This record gives sequence, C-alpha cells and structure tokens, in this order.
Amino acid sequence: MTITESVTLMLALLYGASQLWWAGKRYGAVVAAASLLIALVISASPVLLGGTLLAIAVLALLQWRKPAFAKGEMRINELRSACQHLIALALLIVAVQYTINSLMLKAGMTPVVGRPNVVDAFLPIAGAIEVKGIVSLGLWDQTHPAAAVMLAIVLLTGILCKRAFCGWACPIGLAGEHLYLLRKRFIKEELMPPRWLDWPLRMLKYVLLAAFVSLVAGMPAMGIPSYLQSNYHKVADLKMALFFVTPGLVTLCGFALILMLASWRRQGFCRYLCPYGAVLGLLSFLSPFKIRRNDNACLLSKGMKCDKCTRACPANIIVHTKTTVRSDECQACMRCVAACPKKEALGLALPGNHAISARSLMLGMLTIMFFLPLIAWLFGYWDSQTPDAVRMQLLQMIDHVSH
Repeated sequence: MTITESVTLMLALLYGASQLWWAGKRYGAVVAAASLLIALVISASPVLLGGTLLAIAVLALLQWRKPAFAKGEMRINELRSACQHLIALALLIVAVQYTINSLMLKAGMTPVVGRPNVVDAFLPIAGAIEVKGIVSLGLWDQTHPAAAVMLAIVLLTGILCKRAFCGWACPIGLAGEHLYLLRKRFIKEELMPPRWLDWPLRMLKYVLLAAFVSLVAGMPAMGIPSYLQSNYHKVADLKMALFFVTPGLVTLCGFALILMLASWRRQGFCRYLCPYGAVLGLLSFLSPFKIRRNDNACLLSKGMKCDKCTRACPANIIVHTKTTVRSDECQACMRCVAACPKKEALGLALPGNHAISARSLMLGMLTIMFFLPLIAWLFGYWDSQTPDAVRMQLLQMIDHVSH
C-alpha cells in the first residue's frame, strides 16, 4: 500500500469515527478508533503509520478551517457534494502518482513512487474473472488482487446502500454533473428525449452489462489460471491507461458520445451507457433502504399541491405520488429529501419509515469503501506481487502483448 492510499484510507475511516463522536454515538466512535489502532499495530507498517499521522493532521486542519464539514453539520446537498469532490480529488492524486510510476517504468528507471493498487478498480472485467476464479477454484490472483476487492466493494454498496456509490462517490458521475451545468449556462433548454425513446436508451447499459457478463461467464474455469498468469493480465492496467492516453478514432468517437450524453441530459451517461450503473440499479432492488414518503406528514395529504421532490430528482423519477420509490435509476442522492418542505414527510428509510440521515448514509459508504480494502491489505489481498522489473520489461513491448 502506497502512502497516498494509506492517507486516503485512514483519513476516510478516521473521519467516519469522528462523525460517530459528533453525532453523540461515543461508544461507536471509540470502537471504530480502537479497530483502526489494532489494524495499525497488527500491520506494523511505517507507511500506514505515516498515513495515519498525516490523516490526523488533515482532520485537525479541517476542524479548524471547515468545522461544519468536520462535524458533518451540513445540508444534504452540500455534504454529498463535499464527499464527491474529496473522493474525486483523492483519485486525481492517485492518477498523478500512477502516471509518474508508469512513465518512469517506460523510461527504464526505478520508480520513485509506488504503483497505487487502487487503480485496479478500473479493471472490472479482470476483477470479475478473478472473482470467478476465487469462487470456482479457490484461486486468488496475485497480479491485480485489488480488482476483485474493489469490484466486490462496489457491488456490496449496491446491496446495502442502494445506488449511493453513483450518487455519492463516482467521479465520472460528478464530471458529468459539471458538464451538464456548463452546457446549461449556454443552452438552458433541458433537451429531454421523448418518453418513447428514453426507455430503449436506458436499456443500452443493460445490453453492455449482458455483454460483459457473457464474456466472463463464457470463460472456462480451467482457463482462468493461465489467463491470470499471462503477460496480458500483468499489464492490463497499462493497456487500459494507453487506451485513454493514446485513443484511436473509434475511441475518440466513443469519448465524444459520452461527453455529448453527459452534457445533453443530466446523468446522461449514468442513465444510458454505464454498465456499473446497470448492475447497481439491479442490486438496489435488494437494498432495504428506499426513498419512502410518510403520508401523514406530506402536504399532499393535507390537500395542498407540492411536487418539489419530483422536480429536484435528477433522474426524473415521479417521487411525490409514490409511497416508496422503487426505481433502478434512484441513486440515493437524497436531493428529493433536501427539497421536501416537511422534514418528516420524505426520507431514505427502512421498511416502517425508520429513516437514516445523509450523514449516516455517507458513513456507511465510507466504511464499505475504505474499511474493506484495509482488511484485504492486512490479509495480503491488495498489493500486486508483479515486480517492477517485469512490468518495465513488458511495458517496452506492450504493443505486442495480447490475450
């Protein structure tokens, strides 16, 4: 684990522990902090210790400069936006570190910074093949183990937190939101597709998901070991990086389509093309948490007209007429909850209207996204075991490395 990863990981977990403290759940905060201390002692890692100390310094600075965010005492939309931007910033730093590492390998030099293993999160197909290898053969990949870990984490968020990963963490969704807002500055019309076209377009992401699933399902289990030991798998991340850094004409057209969708319609890429959005949308039906309306508190039950929740929904879900929102497009962003004029009328809740706060949802996301990688790292299922010398050698001939 690199220092960048350890700082991000410990910062997120210590921030989560502090939120329990500020929320009055002192016992939970102590248990969380004690768990991190035990993990630190077990690992005996100077990198994790350094990351912990830097994370504590950042939290102290945050408490001094942004006490509202440090205590989680922010409005829903502000809290979600801060969470999204901080995760995007962390990934940007990781991207810079990964770029430096790769360029030094390309130049035949020993990297001065390590390879951040979290980049394996961008290898979902490799991660799915690894998961299949674990389930069918009990075989753990040693080249990109973080790919399977991160895939499992994202899927787990769908089951436990609905599509909160899309609404609270995904950097691509955040970039799309900014593109949409930029387009609205110049072209104010919504440019919504007609309803008869919207539904078939939404199915495109499920077609892409089905193609990826068939690709993984079609690989014979006995062929997985040879694939995981292949040179192609060892440089799969570098292949993916080159795909984005040196795109061909077809790739550029794909990028143009994605940018057009993101700016044309709010959450356009998420709604129509994102395979992750498709699988999380399906898993979200299993989540016990749903946006639920309390009829007794809602203004509609009092004969008043109100559709603020519907107008606030970026997915254009008709919220104000539903007791429970059951939609694969709901990202648990809680914009509808923030827009509701009656606090008790709408919320993200368990059956029986046992609502949770936006801060609780964020803490759940942070716990799943950062505590599980810590556990995986402690048990040796995070760091790649491929030596830099091998990656350097393969990088020189990467154009000739194929399946």
